[in-house]
Amino acid sequence: MDPRFDASTDTIDEYLARHEGKQLLRFLTCGSVDDGKSTLIGRLLHDTKGIYEDQLAAVEGDSRKYGTQGGHADLALLVDGLRSEREQGITIDVAYRYFSTEKRKFIVADTPGHEQYTRNMATGASTCDLAVLLVDARHGVSVQTRRHCVITSLLGIPKIIVAINKMDLVDWSRETYESIKADFEAFASDLPSREQHFVPMSALEGDLVVESSPRAPWYEGPSFLELIESIEIGAAAQETAFRMPVNLVIRPDLDYRGFGGRIESGVVRPGDRVKIMPAGTESKVSRISTFDGDLDIAGAPRSVSIVLEDEIDASRGDVIVSADQPCIVSDRITADLVWMHEDRLTPGREFILRHGTRVTPCRVRRIVERLDVDTLERSPVDGLELNEIGRVEIETDFPLAFDPYEEIRGTGSLILVDRIGNWTMAAGMVRGRTEDNRWTATPVSGEDRDGQPDPVSPAERESRYGQRPATVLLTGLAGSGKTSLAALLERALFDLGRVAIRLDGTTMRRGLNRDLGFSAEDRSENLRRSMETAKLVNDEGLICIAAFVAPVASTRRKAAELVGEDRFLEVHCAAPLEHCRSKDATGLYAEAATKGLENIPGVDFEYEPPDAPDLLLPTHELEPEESVNRILDLLRTRGILR
Repeated sequence: MDPRFDASTDTIDEYLARHEGKQLLRFLTCGSVDDGKSTLIGRLLHDTKGIYEDQLAAVEGDSRKYGTQGGHADLALLVDGLRSEREQGITIDVAYRYFSTEKRKFIVADTPGHEQYTRNMATGASTCDLAVLLVDARHGVSVQTRRHCVITSLLGIPKIIVAINKMDLVDWSRETYESIKADFEAFASDLPSREQHFVPMSALEGDLVVESSPRAPWYEGPSFLELIESIEIGAAAQETAFRMPVNLVIRPDLDYRGFGGRIESGVVRPGDRVKIMPAGTESKVSRISTFDGDLDIAGAPRSVSIVLEDEIDASRGDVIVSADQPCIVSDRITADLVWMHEDRLTPGREFILRHGTRVTPCRVRRIVERLDVDTLERSPVDGLELNEIGRVEIETDFPLAFDPYEEIRGTGSLILVDRIGNWTMAAGMVRGRTEDNRWTATPVSGEDRDGQPDPVSPAERESRYGQRPATVLLTGLAGSGKTSLAALLERALFDLGRVAIRLDGTTMRRGLNRDLGFSAEDRSENLRRSMETAKLVNDEGLICIAAFVAPVASTRRKAAELVGEDRFLEVHCAAPLEHCRSKDATGLYAEAATKGLENIPGVDFEYEPPDAPDLLLPTHELEPEESVNRILDLLRTRGILR
């Protein structure tokens, strides 16, 4: 029975009714070695009557055995359960303890202070609403204090209490307290802003832990317990966009089909429009079911079953989101990782990624930088060692539906698991979609090809071929005549005695780009590889005719930068969608309508026409020969053809 239960005044039903509706606060204690984290928790358990008499007797016996407090009861032993912890007087593993007061219920994670156990500290912090950072008043802000401050900030813990402990050993000096407070505020000013509180205390003797103390008349704030009882939590989770990862499809009979899961953020009501991500299918909430009956509203962090009005395909790993505030979907993400394994992380390593209820193979494509948690400096590295924190780029086999971690922790956190041993290798915080930086890598060509001068100079090639090198990008919707026009242009140049090479999207996808699909990222990569090829062709003095849909304007601009603005000509084959549908030589539009093909430019994938192309060709109005002649005139005007 709970030590706080008084049988003379309480019945079991009254006791349970009084306690079951309390708000739950999850917090962790962290800080440097021997700053008093376990002692603080032990003091809280003792002074709030959260331990039994036999537990206290056992602690007193172990205190005499290990002699950590000179024969006095060492309350830290209530938390340090491992034999090695008791013998050394340190915390190694994360220890979870539960206690409650008349105002709140608490789950506290006591995390280790040693640098070598930083990974354990990060694990304990991942689900907490509040961080309690202890500082030894004798030593002030240490390296490990700063390290834990940074990690709790990276993990998105929105509130922090800096408990300046062992004030009895500095005679409750106000100057010492104010100096440590100023040092910490100066360091934390370089981190994202969050709610901060400071409290002096002596965890060993109990001053300002549960009640106020006459030893610090200059301190007018609340005690530590009063602070954690009154600090506001929970509201932010319900103010964000609605997110619920699907954990289970519930189908007890033919008339009921619900999607079970825990709401990670926001609220939902019957009638709300929602989307199933990553597919993006939209529907409306019909019912919100629980074991106790249907609800009119449900919010984070409640577990419910959502019934939709439409028969929509969704399964474990999908995410139900607000239709007005959808999440990000991508198979390439940027994340901050806390590396937790002795083996070094290097680019190219493959893992199993667990994100909410989604499990997918993945690989670390690139390690962008490592964060020095002592100085907050970031530096480029080619690997991460145990307990190091770094920013990486990850590619997944299955697209993830996510939010940046700082916005919604539930859909912004992940872990990497070893594919064979199934042990956790890293904890990660998603920062966003990976920007496509492959366009910045230019191929080695021309005089830089092998570090030697080119045996044939550009001037000699121009004289021989009668032309300057250039890339002519023919862009437009499928069916606008790009490919046919490219073939006719190559023939016309050949008849003029010039030399050209022709590339088109279909041909490239049969060979070099056979591994690419038709998503936005794959379309960008298809054009990038083709433009790398076009640049090599230009470096040999040849003209490259490239026929690609290239629907995204920013990607076409990157193509111009890669090839070289002075070599790049953009020709827009501006046939409208209606004309392309009616022509439909390849049957693409008909197949999209009958088979539900996705990512078709002009249909369900926006085509962004060029704002200022070098040449605009209304190919639905012009004869092909006339279009070719206009391109040849452009090449002569720009000095491409001599």
